[in-house]
Amino acid sequence: MQTLTYEGLHIENGIQKKVDDALVVEAALQININKEPYTVVMRTPGDDFELIRGLLYAEDIYQHTANPGFEVIEEREQEFSIVNVSIPEKSLGKGYLNKRTLLSVSSCGICGKQKLEDIAVKGCKLANHSGFDFQKIEAMFAEMKQRQETFTASGGSHAAALFDINYKLLSVKEDIGRHNAVDKVIGELLMKDSLKTANCMLVSGRVSYEIISKAFIANIPYVIAVSACSSLAVDFAKEFGIRLIGFSRGNKATLYS
Repeated sequence: MQTLTYEGLHIENGIQKKVDDALVVEAALQININKEPYTVVMRTPGDDFELIRGLLYAEDIYQHTANPGFEVIEEREQEFSIVNVSIPEKSLGKGYLNKRTLLSVSSCGICGKQKLEDIAVKGCKLANHSGFDFQKIEAMFAEMKQRQETFTASGGSHAAALFDINYKLLSVKEDIGRHNAVDKVIGELLMKDSLKTANCMLVSGRVSYEIISKAFIANIPYVIAVSACSSLAVDFAKEFGIRLIGFSRGNKATLYS
């Protein structure tokens, strides 16, 4: 759980009282590649290696099976961290050339991109859909929620979860950023060399373009959200062959693609 306690003034029906609130931590992570600064990500500390692994995979910077080398260069708890990733030059993907501007904020997965071409995603439409029991969705969300310790304490974090074809939970991660949580769960399975077992991704917030693109690159055919989906998310889900479900609450859901 990554929270800090802050004092606030709670006002209800004109009555004021001091309160101590748990707030989710947002701090900077500088990612160096081969000792050269690559980007700064605003994230919730914890699972930083998994976050980096998932981010580099999604951005076509490093998509090999073997894990790269990670080294914490500097770390100030709850303030910032600097991590160096060692990748052989011959293993760097094309995404490394599309270098981000220095800051990527926690609310936007494509912030920092410099050109429209940098957000393009290419590949064959997913065709590995299995039968899916929509009656399982409510139980899957309940299982994810049980593990959202930071959200339970603060109400301020997002979560992503991955399940296999048998609806078995593979990973749950939390972060202040929706796309960071997605990078973390994908990164964890990459580091375990088990991403191929992921069949369905649940997210606690809304779905926009970047989450669909991350699912597509990770070959995950089902994306289910508790909240809304953007127009571009639906358009790209149809193009990529992803089954996209939004507004999944209780026994209700909306299938968009």
